[in-house]
Amino acid sequence: MPPRRLALLLALLASCLTLAAAEAQVPRPSKYADLVRAELVTEESAVAPGATLTAGVKLTMKPGWHVYWRNPGDSGLPPEIAWTLPAGFSAGSIAWPAPERIPVGDLMNFGYEGEVLLTVPLTAPESLGSGPVPLKAKVSYLVCERECVPGEAALSTNLLVAPAGTSPRPEPRNAALFAQGRERLPGPAPWPVRMRMDHGNPVLDIDAPGLQAREVAFFPYSENALEHAAAQVATSDATGLHLRLQRGGQAAPDAPAPGADGVLTFTEETGSGPVRRAYALGTATPAPGAVTAQSAASLPAPVPVAPASGPGGAEGLWQAAFLAFLGGLLLNLMPCVFPVLSIKVLSLVRHSGESPGRVRLHGLAYAAGVLATFLSLAGLLIALRAGGAQIGWGFQLQSPLVVAGLAYGLFAMGLSLSGIWHLGGRAASLGDGLTRRAGLEGSFFTGVLATVVATPCTAPFMGAAVGYGLTQGAAVALAVFASLGLGLALPFALLAAWPALLRRLPRPGPWMETLKGLLAFPLYLTVAWLVWVLSQQVGSTGLMAGLTGLVLVGFCAWAIERARMAGAFARRVGPVAAFLGLLGLAGLLAVLDRDRAGPVTVAAAEGVEPFSQARLDALLAERRPVFVNMTAAWCITCQVNDRATLRAAAVQDAFKAHDVAQLKGDWTNQNPEITRVLEANGRSGVPLYLLYDGRGGVTVLPQILTAATVRDALAALPSGTGPRAALP
Repeated sequence: MPPRRLALLLALLASCLTLAAAEAQVPRPSKYADLVRAELVTEESAVAPGATLTAGVKLTMKPGWHVYWRNPGDSGLPPEIAWTLPAGFSAGSIAWPAPERIPVGDLMNFGYEGEVLLTVPLTAPESLGSGPVPLKAKVSYLVCERECVPGEAALSTNLLVAPAGTSPRPEPRNAALFAQGRERLPGPAPWPVRMRMDHGNPVLDIDAPGLQAREVAFFPYSENALEHAAAQVATSDATGLHLRLQRGGQAAPDAPAPGADGVLTFTEETGSGPVRRAYALGTATPAPGAVTAQSAASLPAPVPVAPASGPGGAEGLWQAAFLAFLGGLLLNLMPCVFPVLSIKVLSLVRHSGESPGRVRLHGLAYAAGVLATFLSLAGLLIALRAGGAQIGWGFQLQSPLVVAGLAYGLFAMGLSLSGIWHLGGRAASLGDGLTRRAGLEGSFFTGVLATVVATPCTAPFMGAAVGYGLTQGAAVALAVFASLGLGLALPFALLAAWPALLRRLPRPGPWMETLKGLLAFPLYLTVAWLVWVLSQQVGSTGLMAGLTGLVLVGFCAWAIERARMAGAFARRVGPVAAFLGLLGLAGLLAVLDRDRAGPVTVAAAEGVEPFSQARLDALLAERRPVFVNMTAAWCITCQVNDRATLRAAAVQDAFKAHDVAQLKGDWTNQNPEITRVLEANGRSGVPLYLLYDGRGGVTVLPQILTAATVRDALAALPSGTGPRAALP
C-alpha cells in the first residue's frame, strides 16, 4: 500500500466522520412518513393532583401494513413509547390489545392492522401548579408489509389542571375511542388453564365444557417457547377446549411443557350471534409497574421515561462520540484484546530498526485497519437492524460459523508463531526481510484482527454511546463507531508517531524466535475459549465438526510447509492437499451450522432463573426486587463479572438478605426478548445489569462490577422490600 494512498484513505475516513456528524444534525423527511399516522390522546380532559389518567397513542396504518404486538412473532419489533413528563409524574406499562396472526410468506407475525390504541396510565404528583400540564411522547415503531420501514413520531398535548376538590371529566371527543380500545384488551380467563405435553408437542387445555369456539389462536408472551407459524388445531369435547401447538425449534428434546402465559383469542357462538373474545392466560400477565420521570436524569426501564430537559442534536452526538472514544481507549485494556497483544509486541520489535517515516506509516496502516473494520461492522449492523433484525453489538459472535472461523484463523496464526508453517518466503521473517508493501498490509490487518477480537467486550462508556448511536439513525451510528475505532487505534498510532520510543526496544535477533513461540500460547488459549463458546451454540455433532476443523487447519498448515521445503513433486502435491483440506473444512462448517443447540437452562439450585419478560413482569407484579443479568458466553467481560463478583459468597448472601430474585438472560444465541430489553435501556450489547427495586424504580449497574458496587446497590433498596415486606 503506497504511502500516498494510505494517507488518502485516512483522510477519507476522517471526512466521513465529519460529514456524518454534520448530516446527523439535518433532519430529512421520509418518503414512508405516511405509512403510519400517530396521535397522542387522553381519556380525561384535565388532570387532578395525585390522580391517574389514561393516555393513549393511536396508530393508524395504511391498508396492507401492520405494526407489532409485545411478542412480534417470527420477525419485527413492538412499538416503544419514551415519555417526557413534568417532574413528579410517572408512566406505567403499555396495555397491549389482543393481537392478530399476520402471515408473511413462511413467517407468522403478531400485530395490528388498520388502527390500534396503546394505552398507558400516567400518575400525577400530589401537588400541581395552576398552569397547563405538557405531556410529550416519542413513539418508535416498525411498520411492515413485505418490506419493513422503521419510523418514529414526536407527539405532545397539554392538559389543564382540574380545580381542587373536583374530578376530571372525560374528554367527549375520545370517549368512543377509549371504549373500543378497552374492548380489545384481554381480560382474566374465567376457567382453569394448563399446558401439557402430548407426543412431544404442547397442548393448551381450557377447562370450559360446552364452549363453542372457532378461529382459536394462542399468542405466547415468550418469543421462543412455540413455533409461531405452525398450525394451531383446536378441538372440543366434554372436558373443554384443547389447542394443539408446536414447540419452538430451539427447545431441548426433553424440555418440559412451556408455560401457559399469553393471550387466547377466539370467536364464541352465542344466542345473539358470534362474539370475539380475548383472555389473558397464566400468571405472568403484564405488570403495571411505573417509572418516575426526573428533571435531571431518566431511569432506564422497559418503558423509558425521558427527562424534561437533556442534551440532544449536535450536543448529544458529540457527547456520545466522546464517550465512544474513551470506550475505545479502554478496549485496549480489556481481556478481549489480549490475544492481539502478542502480534502488537512482535510488530513493535520488528519495526524498531526501520526509518521514522516508515514506522509512522505502520501506525497509520494499523489505524486504517481498525477504522475500516469498525465502520464495516457498523454498516452491516445498521443494515440488518433496518431490515427488522433484532441484533446488537457483538451480533456476529452469535453465529457459530463466525466463532468457528475466528478460532480457525487464530489457530493458524498460532501455528505460524510456533514455527509449524510460515506465511511464505521473505514475508515470514521478522526483521528487515519484509517487503515494504507486505509490511504495511500486515499492520493494516493487525488492526482488522484487533477490532474483530474486541467485539466480545463492552468497555466502560462504550455501551451507552453505542446504544445512543444505534437509536439516532445511520449517520450518528457511523460517527459513534468511528470514534470508537479512533480510541482503539490511538495508543498504537501514538507509539508509531514517536519512533524514538521504539529504539529502546531490543534489536531484532535470534531471541525473537523464543519470544515468538511463547506468544503463540495466548492465541491457543483464545482458541480454547472460542471452542467453549461454540459448545454453547451447537450440539454434540456440531462441536465434533468444529474440533475436526481444527485438525484440518493443522493439516493444511503442515501440507503447505512441507511443500515449501521439499522437492518439485511435493511442491505440486502440497497445495492440492491443502486445497482438499479446505474443502473438507467448508463441508464441516455446513454441518456445524445445522446443529444449533437449544436454549441454555440456568440451574435452579444457584438461585438464578432464566430471563423472560413474562417472568420479570410476574415478579414485579409481586412487588419483589429483581436483579437482571444480561450476559453471553462469548462476552469475556460478562464472564469475568460473573465469576469474580456475582458468584462471590458475600454477594449471593446480600441477594438472599434482601430477597432479590435473580434472572439471567443468555444472549449467546439470538434472543429477541433480550435484545428489546437492551434497546429499551439504551444499550446495544451485553453486559447489562438492572436492579429493580419492586416499587417501580430501576438502577443500571456499571458494566465492570465489583462486590462493593453490588452490595451498595442492594443496600439502597427501599426499606419496604426484602423479607420484612411480607410482615404485617
